[in-house]
Amino acid sequence: MSKVNHRQALIDKIETPIRQGQIVAGSVKTSYLSAGEGPPVILLHGAGAGAVTWYPSISAISKEFHVIAPDIVGYGESDKPSGAYDRPYFSAWLNEFLSALEIPKAHIVGLSQGGAIALQFALDYPELVDKLVLIDSGALGATPSFLPFIGMLWMNCVPSRLANRFFSRYLLFNPENRDPNLGYYSIEILKREGGKNAFAQGRGSAVSAMPEEFLRRIKNETLIIWGENDQLFSVEQGEAAARIMPNATLYRIQDAGHLPLMDQPDIFNKALLGFLSD
Repeated sequence: MSKVNHRQALIDKIETPIRQGQIVAGSVKTSYLSAGEGPPVILLHGAGAGAVTWYPSISAISKEFHVIAPDIVGYGESDKPSGAYDRPYFSAWLNEFLSALEIPKAHIVGLSQGGAIALQFALDYPELVDKLVLIDSGALGATPSFLPFIGMLWMNCVPSRLANRFFSRYLLFNPENRDPNLGYYSIEILKREGGKNAFAQGRGSAVSAMPEEFLRRIKNETLIIWGENDQLFSVEQGEAAARIMPNATLYRIQDAGHLPLMDQPDIFNKALLGFLSD
């Protein structure tokens, strides 16, 4: 029986032509997906799998924008070197990635840990960022409760289908809303050489709380999207950030967990596109 290509199965679900690319960002061989034409939108996935996490949204966004979804350093098909894997490390990589693609400015959209990277990038390189979108974002002070934390540790330290099934109940309002290939691909990546580097060497520093004074310095127009039923990062953290950041608004999505783009894709995509197109 032939082995299932879980990554390709997710790409095949995207209802628009997908271009797969690879470029050297600094010293990091970085893989990425792209689609559409127009102003660039960079999609930063969370701590797991890779760019294919965006399979429910790429098609919708690409109707109006040039979507570029990289496999962040340490994830997916990109290099997984030893490194700090803290926010400055990821931010420097993202700067190199945009430079390699000759993108002078872009909308930056970050999910979970990707949101934490987006925040740091907006601080470090404000001239490169147009609008900012943070989805159930790290670095806003949220910490997972006991069982979700155990699930995260289990999945990242001893990846298996059982660990994935346990952790999924804390990632989604309804775990059946996520294509199972995404979980299987996450397991596959974690088992590769260097696949655990981001988790083991970063030790959660990328999603650690960003000081309020830093959040106040981010002047970009910002949309904070949060699943109301997020069991990993509480929606209260999104509410607090929307009060602190000068140009931020919060959009809550009902019946959605940590991955609202999967629990409520139509509502999520409409909110995201409405904000970016305005």
